[in-house]
Amino acid sequence: MKKMVAILIAGSAMLAAAPAMAQAVEDESPFTGFRAQAVGGYDSVRAGSSVDDDVAVDNDQSADGIMYGAAVGYDVDLGGVVIGPEAEFAWSNADTDFENGDFEGFGFGNVSADRDLYLGARVGAKVGDNALAYVKGGYTNAKLDIRSNDGTTEFNNDIDLDGYRVGGGVELALSQNMFVNAEYRYSNYSRAEIDFEGTLPDADRFDVDVDRHQVGVGVGIRF
Repeated sequence: MKKMVAILIAGSAMLAAAPAMAQAVEDESPFTGFRAQAVGGYDSVRAGSSVDDDVAVDNDQSADGIMYGAAVGYDVDLGGVVIGPEAEFAWSNADTDFENGDFEGFGFGNVSADRDLYLGARVGAKVGDNALAYVKGGYTNAKLDIRSNDGTTEFNNDIDLDGYRVGGGVELALSQNMFVNAEYRYSNYSRAEIDFEGTLPDADRFDVDVDRHQVGVGVGIRF
């Protein structure tokens, strides 16, 4: 009888401890909770396949530069899979240029990249205890500044671009609260509108085909 009582007590203790043990495993994961990070890397905005100049091989019709910004997200570790929403606000110094006498304008004229917004989600698979391989996707909105001059007045209007973004990368947990990652992302913008200065109304939305290729790295913390 005493042995039976001891077994029942031990079993009850184990059942009572099970939820706490599961919570402890989740708490020990370096891939769960709120995260914030700084991002930076290479940025290339160029003509999409429907408008790219395939005849002149040297005419890549692109604006290249450096992107930099910040991202936030919230991850949930489900065991072998990690999922969560994320958002990013970035800027870029990419702009059109003259190369070998050829103006790289991809149909918009003399432009420079401005802010770049992204809202989406990512899904990842843990590789060992400290690495996460993931894919991502969502909505993106970008702005291009149009620079023009009629000889007397300098104009600076904006083009707002709407599209989607997909990508993938690898994240490495340096500790329970600090991580680094590297990723590639591709964006395609298919709709746009021109924001005019002053009291002029914005232009009607129109179709475009603009590609964006980015290779970025990030350093962040979890809370």
